Amino acid sequence: MIRSLFKFGLLSLFAVCGLGCGREPGPPSSPNPGFTETADLTTPSNSASKEADMNKTASVTREKLNAEVDGKPLEQFVLTNKNGLRAVVLNWGGTLASVETPDRNGKFDNIVCSFSPDNERFLKNPPYFGVTCGRYGNRIAKGKFTLDGTEYTLATNNGGNHLHGGVKAFDKYIWNAEPVQGEGFAGVKLTLVSPDGDEGYPGTLTSVVTYKLTDKNELRIEYSATTDKATPLNLTNHGYWNLKGARAETGTVLDHVMHLNCDSYIAVDDESIPTGKLTAVKDDSPMDFTKAKPIGQDLGKLTNDPQGYDHCWVINGGGDSTKEPVLAAEVREPSTGRVMRVLTTEPGVQFYTGNYLPGTPDVHGFAKHGGFCLETQKFPDSPNQLSFPSCILKPGETYRQVTVHVFGVE
Repeated sequence: MIRSLFKFGLLSLFAVCGLGCGREPGPPSSPNPGFTETADLTTPSNSASKEADMNKTASVTREKLNAEVDGKPLEQFVLTNKNGLRAVVLNWGGTLASVETPDRNGKFDNIVCSFSPDNERFLKNPPYFGVTCGRYGNRIAKGKFTLDGTEYTLATNNGGNHLHGGVKAFDKYIWNAEPVQGEGFAGVKLTLVSPDGDEGYPGTLTSVVTYKLTDKNELRIEYSATTDKATPLNLTNHGYWNLKGARAETGTVLDHVMHLNCDSYIAVDDESIPTGKLTAVKDDSPMDFTKAKPIGQDLGKLTNDPQGYDHCWVINGGGDSTKEPVLAAEVREPSTGRVMRVLTTEPGVQFYTGNYLPGTPDVHGFAKHGGFCLETQKFPDSPNQLSFPSCILKPGETYRQVTVHVFGVE
């Protein structure tokens, strides 16, 4: 049962979900050209202010909102670092609802697309704005797979295929949540127990997702999970980004300039199911982002319907959770100077350009291509693709994944 969604607390989601969350500019950021990765983007030049800022610490506040789902309260966790960057995470769906960063002039704005709370689609969230996808992000063909000689049938919610964990997947639950804090970061730890048979998957699975906003202007998302039966697992965040500011009037992301650290991508059929073939990007120019280019530069050469990117690229050097995250993507927005780097331990990144956003009021006014996703993940349909890296988590093992978003200006 869903109760009142519309009268939230003092720090309402009207502020954090893109409806007027621009902030007054702080002092100018560093005049040095290039990407500012770890600098304090808002520190004034006078020494007294610098000394005061050195004493700042990252903080997290927990707020109950005036809403319940199945008798459990909806909560938001506001993470703030010493430089003034702010991220908002909801216990509903493990959702990243807002990230506020400065532009080159020091003006803060939210760069994550999300629904306003008075929207009747706020809980249903058909575009999956900012949610944690699970058990299996992306698609599994025909909603079926065979594991250890047993065929499993999953819920089908994308034509005849299984998408992002099914009908009532991880994005449709209240997660247990608790604030966490350490040296140089503030965060929230989210835990969800998925029972044996949930959406057709075997095994009782315990998943933990921890968001950390660091004083190095990083948003770290750390995933872990354990199971009592072998099961496919592919957790990812489905955040939509618009570095101009996530508002209707900012338009599309097609002028954002992107580089992918990927020499190949996974070929798919007309239902976006992998064919099993990896294709070199040099043989398919619209898919080649090895040299940075505007996202929309080659859009007209794509033949899918609706037109746009929705493919998984293979990350060079990726796929080893025992090592440090490697670069997956770097995106620049020329008019604001904002830059975002994405690093991960995962083997793939699903790049999606919001092809199904119709730009109508019931989806918060975001136009088609009004946001882009960089979903770090295992390869789609891996349970049925023997040539792909394994996605199976077994009893006694611990699933681990780390994805880092690094924010800067130039």
